Amino acid sequence: MAAAACRVSVFPSPQELGPALAQLVAERAAAAGGGRFSLGLSGGSLVGILSRDLPAAAAGPAAPARWLVAFCDERLVPPEHPESTGGAYKAQLLPRLPGPGPRVLALTPGLSPAAAAEDYAAQLRQAFPGQEVPVFDLLVLGVGPDGHTCSLFPGHPLLQEKEKIVAAITDSPKPPPERITLTLPVLNAARMVVFVATGEGKAAVLKRILEGDEENPLPAARVRPLSGQLRWFLDEPAAKELTIPLEKHSVL
Repeated sequence: MAAAACRVSVFPSPQELGPALAQLVAERAAAAGGGRFSLGLSGGSLVGILSRDLPAAAAGPAAPARWLVAFCDERLVPPEHPESTGGAYKAQLLPRLPGPGPRVLALTPGLSPAAAAEDYAAQLRQAFPGQEVPVFDLLVLGVGPDGHTCSLFPGHPLLQEKEKIVAAITDSPKPPPERITLTLPVLNAARMVVFVATGEGKAAVLKRILEGDEENPLPAARVRPLSGQLRWFLDEPAAKELTIPLEKHSVL
């Protein structure tokens, strides 16, 4: 990936990264004017970062009542299960946002993986009428130490999926094995994608994603919005092996 293809912002630690990420979300929401703001969220450590810092940023013109929130992937577990992305956001973030809160698309419990994927795709099609591929205003993604993002894993056949907007996976190498995930056509249709990665454990894979030129790129390296913007928010330990131009941010 050419360095010019994305902006990489580096913060001293997740404590400084969080407010900047929250401000970016709020700015994109406010930029939607009086219209709807569509936001796709990934789980994991992002839940804690956004729950801590987004509520304060989401006041005023960023009004969450106009937001449509969807999840970039979801584990097929009950909503109260600790592995549930939607459950985590509903417990930690949504109650803290200024009311009235956003519209949230959620996994329908009790369905098989294939049926859950079809159901979620139908929810998205209803929420994005007339769009063959939903165009999100902002997707906030994480990246694993293996380079996976959403539930798109290295070497997995789902990386070749061109038709479906939501796909089922029953053999996730990271438990739980049954999940649904947005596909690369949706990720690459977004108006903006921001990846968030923290910790020294991500340093080696970030060098491959951001500076490598691999014949079979890692899943996160395949996210290149066709007409949107690509941002990376990293802390210093995660960015320590990078040699591309970086935007260094001191304590806010």
